[in-house]
Amino acid sequence: MSERYIRGIQQVGIGVLNVREAWKWYREAFGVDIRIFEEEAMAGLMLPYTGGKPQKRHAALALNMQGGGGFEIWNYTERTPQPPSFLPGFGDLGIFLVKIKSLDVAAAYKYHQTKGYDVSPLTADLSQMPHYFIRDPYGNYFEVVKGDSYFMDEKKPTGAVYGVTVGVSDIEKSKSVYSDILGYNKIAFDKTGTFDDLAWLPGGNGKFRRILLNHSDYKKGSFSKLLGATQVELVQALDRAPRLIYENRFWGDLGFIHLCFDVSGMQILREECKSKGFPFTVDSMASHDTEGFDMGEAAGHFSYIADPDSTLIEFVETLKVPVFKKFGIYLNLKKRHHLNSLPDFVVKALRFNRFKESNE
Repeated sequence: MSERYIRGIQQVGIGVLNVREAWKWYREAFGVDIRIFEEEAMAGLMLPYTGGKPQKRHAALALNMQGGGGFEIWNYTERTPQPPSFLPGFGDLGIFLVKIKSLDVAAAYKYHQTKGYDVSPLTADLSQMPHYFIRDPYGNYFEVVKGDSYFMDEKKPTGAVYGVTVGVSDIEKSKSVYSDILGYNKIAFDKTGTFDDLAWLPGGNGKFRRILLNHSDYKKGSFSKLLGATQVELVQALDRAPRLIYENRFWGDLGFIHLCFDVSGMQILREECKSKGFPFTVDSMASHDTEGFDMGEAAGHFSYIADPDSTLIEFVETLKVPVFKKFGIYLNLKKRHHLNSLPDFVVKALRFNRFKESNE
């Protein structure tokens, strides 16, 4: 392949104490009930971030057929995952919250209120669109925002991952990753000050520079219609020294552990990241052949870079994914052109992997 391409946010990793318990809450709250894979295995390639030795873990990748990136819900099975040593606030370094898209934010707000969830007031964001924040039972924050499309309409209140808000120490330096490598080249807003819409969040009363980045291109590729458009908000605290949310902790400990992109052209991307000063810190292609890294029910290549503040960004080049898993039918993507979207009926077949409560 002579080019590389970033096709969208595939998932955000969430470290939890118990995958099944947390996933049940996320299914109810955000409709992520399509199981792409679930397995218990050894995380043997993440040694730079797991204390220098392999760690056993239980993980599940779940999607919402209405669209958006998924959740990779993750817990250690032979060590107790650790919380932050302090209460992270808005602007601390790392992924502070995940943006969830909804066609009808007000209706989603009513739904989350009726469920008794911990939600902020419904207010206007900096684009004068309705939004609100929600805190899960594990201390993680989400922001429900207006999204302009769904892949399928399943009458759920929300889709899934629309983007993230990342605390950085220097926005201009961070653009070298988020704009130059990841392709978020369109500024929706760039504002400095104090912001009323943040008052509900810990640390939200401070002074910040906030910049919301979109991508100008219409994404292409196998699952691009399902993943949809995405955005990244970078936040720089201006009146305090921010702390690293994952300070002295492992990848996989409690919280948002990484931001993952669906990509093609991994080898070209490796050289590009290296040339721009962000070499791969983990690279499955270095230890696996062209068949890719086996994730039990899916397979592909994966790699990681770290942004200037050590926030982890994962790239995944998917080679195999289950479609009719019950019947052992998998989709082989290796022979497809990397910019061709799969037919809608093929992507819609993922709904046959829906996790039902009776499966538990």
